[in-house]
Amino acid sequence: MTSTDTKSPNSVASGNGIAGSIDAAHSNALSQQYGGNHKTGWLAYLPDSWLPYVQLARLSPPAGLFLIYFPHAFGLLHAATLKRSSPDVVLGAAGLMFGASFFFSNAVHIWNDLIDARLDALVERTRNRPIPRGAVTTFAATVFTVTQATGAAVFLLYLPLEPLEALLYALPSIVGSIYYPWAKRHTDVPQLVLGFCLAWGIVMGSTAVGVRPFNTGLLGSAKPSVESSTLCLFIASILWTMIYDTIYAHQDLKDDRKAGIKSLAVLYGDRTKSLLWQLLALMLAMLIACGTLSEMGISYYVVTVGGSVTSLGLMIGMVELKSSESCWWWFGKGFWYAGGSIAGGLLAEYLLKVGIHGQ
Repeated sequence: MTSTDTKSPNSVASGNGIAGSIDAAHSNALSQQYGGNHKTGWLAYLPDSWLPYVQLARLSPPAGLFLIYFPHAFGLLHAATLKRSSPDVVLGAAGLMFGASFFFSNAVHIWNDLIDARLDALVERTRNRPIPRGAVTTFAATVFTVTQATGAAVFLLYLPLEPLEALLYALPSIVGSIYYPWAKRHTDVPQLVLGFCLAWGIVMGSTAVGVRPFNTGLLGSAKPSVESSTLCLFIASILWTMIYDTIYAHQDLKDDRKAGIKSLAVLYGDRTKSLLWQLLALMLAMLIACGTLSEMGISYYVVTVGGSVTSLGLMIGMVELKSSESCWWWFGKGFWYAGGSIAGGLLAEYLLKVGIHGQ
């Protein structure tokens, strides 16, 4: 054995100490993530018995709530600009959609964890979620899901639609969200299913200001139709979700492959960035088409189009897909920047065309 092969007890201990510190840091980083097991910030003021339920509902950090709310905001701001809705109508719709998003987000995240509990136990990042670690029973989680879903359903009664029509508009999202946990078992593109469910918020946000983005003709009131600019925004939102959730899925790539969980990350592997650039190009085209059809102004193109595409482009270019920490960091930053840009540009257009001038 050469001198370079010889390790003293102290050096071994030092190496083990460094490895232990790295493992501890990694474990702490995972606990701080979306739905993780931590008690920091405002969670520190809650009773310990409440924490598993807050974690189950993904309320800290609040990315879970806003990935539901952002598309609703996109839809209501876009529709309000087209309709020239008054500021009080927009504010009322924004509050209504936020309340509905809060309960709906809670319900779908708890439902997802109920169905995924066995798989979550096999994945390092998710095995300490409340159900796999035994902090919440299946029965308690089921009751919690029902209460939150009921709370979300109540908000349908406050839409400016007949109750049956409101239910028909919400039904595709309800069915898709119920199915989504199984999409990871049945298809290689669960991100597309998730994108559809989340983007449906654009439809519901539009109805909140009295705009019907499409008509099926099922109630016999009109011929089937689709508002084309809303459809483009809807597709752009699906693509946005597919981009950030594919990056998010790369956190668990090794564990997902072992557990048989399907995703675009598993399907594309090292070729994922090529896919993401293509999705971003399609998203750019859809946002431009939406702006053209809606006759949007410069603020839309600079903030909504430029801001979202730039932030997502940076995310795709800079993220290290083989690093869980990098995927989490860029998911968080890219999600907020892109979502904020889309909403910010639409809000600016609304204020310029309607709000400030009182038209």
